[in-house]
Amino acid sequence: MVDKKQQYDAFSDDVLKSIGGKENVIEAFHCATRLRINLKDTEKVDKESLGDLDLVKGININRNQLQLIIGPGLVDEVTDEFISYTGITDLQAQTNNIAPNSAKKENVSWISHFIDDLTGVFTEILPGILAAGILIGLNNLMTQKIVGNQSIVSAIPGLKGISTIVSYGSSGIFALLPLLVVYSATKRYGGRPVMGLAMGAVMMSASLPSLSDVSTGASKAVIADIFGWQLSLYSFGGQIIVALIMGWIIAKIDNYFQKHLPGVIQFVLAPMLTILVSSFILFMVVGPIGMSLSSLVTNSLVWMSTTFGIVGYMIFGGIQQLIVITGLHNMFGAVEAQLIATKGTDFLNPLFSVALMGQGGGVLAYMFLNRHDAKAKEIGLSSFFSILFGISEPALFGINIKYRYPLIGGCFGGAIGAAYVYLTKLTAISFGTTGLPGIAIASPNNNGYVNYLIANLIGMVSGLIITLLVAKFVRKHHTTNAVKQ
Repeated sequence: MVDKKQQYDAFSDDVLKSIGGKENVIEAFHCATRLRINLKDTEKVDKESLGDLDLVKGININRNQLQLIIGPGLVDEVTDEFISYTGITDLQAQTNNIAPNSAKKENVSWISHFIDDLTGVFTEILPGILAAGILIGLNNLMTQKIVGNQSIVSAIPGLKGISTIVSYGSSGIFALLPLLVVYSATKRYGGRPVMGLAMGAVMMSASLPSLSDVSTGASKAVIADIFGWQLSLYSFGGQIIVALIMGWIIAKIDNYFQKHLPGVIQFVLAPMLTILVSSFILFMVVGPIGMSLSSLVTNSLVWMSTTFGIVGYMIFGGIQQLIVITGLHNMFGAVEAQLIATKGTDFLNPLFSVALMGQGGGVLAYMFLNRHDAKAKEIGLSSFFSILFGISEPALFGINIKYRYPLIGGCFGGAIGAAYVYLTKLTAISFGTTGLPGIAIASPNNNGYVNYLIANLIGMVSGLIITLLVAKFVRKHHTTNAVKQ
C-alpha cells in the first residue's frame, strides 16, 4: 500500500513535468483549498495532464499563477510535501530574500503579490476565526428564546455554566483580532512573528481609551506633547487595515535593524528600536490613515448596499462565484473582518453562501441531465458535497465552468437567493464559512437561522431550475445548428 509521502512525492513529480520543470517555478504556497504556484511562463503548463491527476479537483491560471484546487485540509499536507520534496521556495521564505532575481521582479506583478499576501495572512489565522464564529453561533443558539418563551439555558439551568464558558471561548479571538492580524502579517512579510505580537499589544493597549469611546465623548484621548505638538493617542481595536499595514512595517523595520546593527548590540537594540520607531509611525501616520481607509471601505460597502438595495445584492450574489474563479475572493476576508469590527455584523457572508448554493443547484441539474452516466454522477456527488460544506472550487472547475450552462444557471440562482437575503435583512456574526456550517454564524436577528436555510434553499432550487432551462436552450441551439449544417 502506497503511503501518503510516496503518493505526494509522485504527485509532485507529475506536477513538475506538467508545468515545465522546476526551473519554470518562482515560488509556491497554499490557501484554504488551492496549491498556488507562481510561474515564469504559464504557456508551458499542460492543463490536460494536470487535470488527470487524482488529487487535482480543478485548475485555474490567474496571471502568472497556477492554482491547483485540491481541497481544504488535504492541500496543507500536499503543499508542505511538494515544497519539501521539490526544493521549491515557498512564498514565506521568498519574502525573506533580500535581493530577488530579476525574473521574479519581471514576472510577478505587485497586484499578484498583494493578493497572495492577503490570502496568506488570513489563511494563517482562519482556524481561530472559524472556531470563534461557530462558538458564538452555538452560544446564540443556547441563549435565544427558541423553547416557547424561554431560551435553552433557561429551560435547562444546568447549561448556564457551559454557556458562560462558550461565551468566553468565543469572544476573546474577535476582541484581539487586530493583534492576530498584525502577527500573521509580520510573519507573512518575513519579520519575526513575536515582534508582530509586541506591536499588536501596543495597538490594543488597555492603558489607552478606544477610538469609539473618544468619538462619543465617553473617554478622552491620551495627549502626547511632542515639542508643542499635541498628539492624540488611543487604542486600535477593530482596525484590521491598520494591523495589516503595521505588520508590513514591523517586518521591514525589524529586518533593517537586524541587518545594519553590529552583532554585539543587535540582540538588544534591534527589537527595542523596532517597537519604538513603529510606535511613532503607528500613532503619527498609519493609525490616522488606516482608520480613514477602514471607514472608506466600510462606508462604501454600506452605501452600495443601501443605495442600490435589492439590485445591488442580486448583482453581487450573481457574480460572487465568478470572483472565486479568479481567486480574488480571498481579499474579502479583510473586508469582512472590518465589517464585523465596525458594524458588529457581516452582510457579505450570507451573499457568499447563496451564491455558493446557486452553483450547487447547477451541479444538481448537471447530475439530473446526466443521470445515466456513472462518471458524471460520481463527480457531481463529490462536488455537491463540497458545496454543502462551503467549498465551491471542485464544482466550479470540475463541472460548471467546463459545461458553462451550470455556471450560468448557478449565477442566476445566487442572484435570486441574494434578493431574499436583502428582503429578510439577513447578516452574519462572523465570517469564513458558508453552506451548512454557515448557519452557526448566522445572526439570530429577524429569524436569522430560519431565513439562512430558506435563502440557501432558494439559491439552490433557483440554480437547479434555471440551469435546466438554460441547458434546454443550449441543446436546442446545438440541434438547430446541426440540422443547418
